[in-house]
Amino acid sequence: IPVINAGDGGHNHPTQTLTDLLTIKTLTGHLDNMTVGMCGDLKFGRTVHSLINALLRYENISFVLISPPELRVPEYIRENLTKAGAPFKEVTKLEDVMSDLDILYMTRVQKERFFNEEDYVRLKDTYILNREKLNLAQPDMPVLHPLPRVDEIVSDVDQDPRAAYFDQVQNGKYIRMALIMALLEIPDPLTGRTVL
Repeated sequence: IPVINAGDGGHNHPTQTLTDLLTIKTLTGHLDNMTVGMCGDLKFGRTVHSLINALLRYENISFVLISPPELRVPEYIRENLTKAGAPFKEVTKLEDVMSDLDILYMTRVQKERFFNEEDYVRLKDTYILNREKLNLAQPDMPVLHPLPRVDEIVSDVDQDPRAAYFDQVQNGKYIRMALIMALLEIPDPLTGRTVL
């Protein structure tokens, strides 16, 4: 019986990664030669873990990991980065690196991952992307977010042409439809061929 892997809690999220790769490729035309910033909850953010591991397969990818010390990427992700020879740096201030990024991947601080509410309340508003911060970025730098968001992207950023997260959601629908069609061996209605 075919199974679609929708993730495993705090570690990986394969279908979101396919969505993210499609979105990046559609927006930039490539999946190599770029600096990708990951911002927010990098410790529990399974979409971040999956996307880093996927992007390690491409040439000349460097990473900027933006988080408070408590929410740094897990050691196994840092080991994967080092083993792959991918340059990466860990920083705490989004503003300091905005101009260096080709892609910004925002994430929410996930309340459900915390053992006590005090830590969540202390960290939840650490990174909020607003127009002032976005103005520090390159004019063609897409902003991605796996959604849902809480308040880490101010709603007026939605009007900026770099806000790509709604396109990302639409791509997610198409990716998941293609997976379902492939597993059920349903032919593409336009070409008559199976998806895979």
